[in-house]
Amino acid sequence: MSAITNHWNKMKMLQRQLRAVLILFCCVQFHVQSCDEIEDVISRSQFPEGFLFGTGTSSYQIEGAYFEDGKGLSNWDAFSHTPGKIKKDENGDIADDHYHRYLEDIELMSSLGVNVYRFSISWARILPRGIYGDINPSGIMFYNKIIDNLLLRDFGYMEGTYAPGHCSPPFGNCNTGNSDVEPLIVMHNMLLSHAKAVELYRKHFQAKQGGTIGIVAFSFMYDPLRDEECDRQAVSRGLAFDIAWVLDPLVFGEYPPEMRSILGSKMPVFSPVEKSLIKGSLDFIGINHYGTLYAKDCSLSTCSLGADHPIAGFLERTATRDGIPIGDPTGVPDFFVVPRGMEKLVEYIKIRYRNMPMYITENGYSQPPKPDVTIHDLLQDFKRIDYHKAYLAALLRSIRKGADVRGYMIWSLLDNFEWTSGYDIRFGLYYVDRGTLERIPKLSVQWFSSFLNNSSHPNITEHLSKQHIESKDKYVCVHQCHHI
Repeated sequence: MSAITNHWNKMKMLQRQLRAVLILFCCVQFHVQSCDEIEDVISRSQFPEGFLFGTGTSSYQIEGAYFEDGKGLSNWDAFSHTPGKIKKDENGDIADDHYHRYLEDIELMSSLGVNVYRFSISWARILPRGIYGDINPSGIMFYNKIIDNLLLRDFGYMEGTYAPGHCSPPFGNCNTGNSDVEPLIVMHNMLLSHAKAVELYRKHFQAKQGGTIGIVAFSFMYDPLRDEECDRQAVSRGLAFDIAWVLDPLVFGEYPPEMRSILGSKMPVFSPVEKSLIKGSLDFIGINHYGTLYAKDCSLSTCSLGADHPIAGFLERTATRDGIPIGDPTGVPDFFVVPRGMEKLVEYIKIRYRNMPMYITENGYSQPPKPDVTIHDLLQDFKRIDYHKAYLAALLRSIRKGADVRGYMIWSLLDNFEWTSGYDIRFGLYYVDRGTLERIPKLSVQWFSSFLNNSSHPNITEHLSKQHIESKDKYVCVHQCHHI
């Protein structure tokens, strides 16, 4: 759940010095805006000196080797083998076989030109029996080999971890759990664990390593569904329940007032000792952001089941207004393409947290699923290119307005196991053939590489389209026998 970075000043002085970050991870409205509004001339040189560009992955989603070299079973190993839980009953037993192909994947990143890689550690590989057993040397060796090979190529790394939760009606039908209470307990313990890790790192390692510690929060941006004050307040609550729930305690030592006013005594309380431990226990903020939704107040209006619960903030999140979607759809039902949401979210964080350094640790696009999808469709990913260009342009606007954003990581390097969606949802820059596990570059690879090397063709989309048409028959011929 962590990663290491050198001091920002040193990174600015030495362009090719190791930039590593210790990160504790808590688990275009195109229909309105025309394509002409996408900033086609955006380039790496427009971003601040020392700005980090990279890609991200997650251990269970790519590693495979689920029971090799002493690894224990994780929650996801068990969950994905439960019939009916994952689409097509797929699992991460093999995934992208990164465990055996990590050198190939590091080489892909190196050829792209990225200078940071955000990956995660499988704790079941490190501590196969949790707190009841010994450390697994093979697990330590695997991640050390990844880090060593990253350092050889002179770019930094980030680490994180993610795990599934419980639930209860009306939020879901799980075997166990209480969705109204457990999230509060889990978040409370996670924040205290983070603070303790920060204390240990600062006490024993920071002086020697010069690293910093941050945390990642996932957040949508919200627009009020109606032009009414109650929906504008719903927007504030939505952001509080998404991001301030994580960040307020670490910055201010208290849970957000927007939450406490709704949940009252149900909210856990930090003791004076815990408050002293937790306040100020981060050096930067990581943001996972994919889209924007409308927020509708449920304290004065009738809403769907679940939205009228305190744990949901008494707000309903919806993607449509009068039947019109807030942005272009993607492969994930709640992720709509709204680049201005990135700019607004960064501005919100800048103001609320006194412009603390930020990294965009996840931002990515998956195309809507099509029953007759072809290899040609998957490789010719112009919408992914447009998505990243538009979101980078929005991020650049935030930076120009003073936001201290220091890095942007595309999700993801590879098509991978996307949790309950299995392998049908694809965010990767590289297509992974499920029959051979061959990594095949999509057009977005060429675009991102050109962007990173400040060598973008003036009409890059048209240029890539022509190139792809000339070579598509080769891909179709080679891969027509494999299942998409």
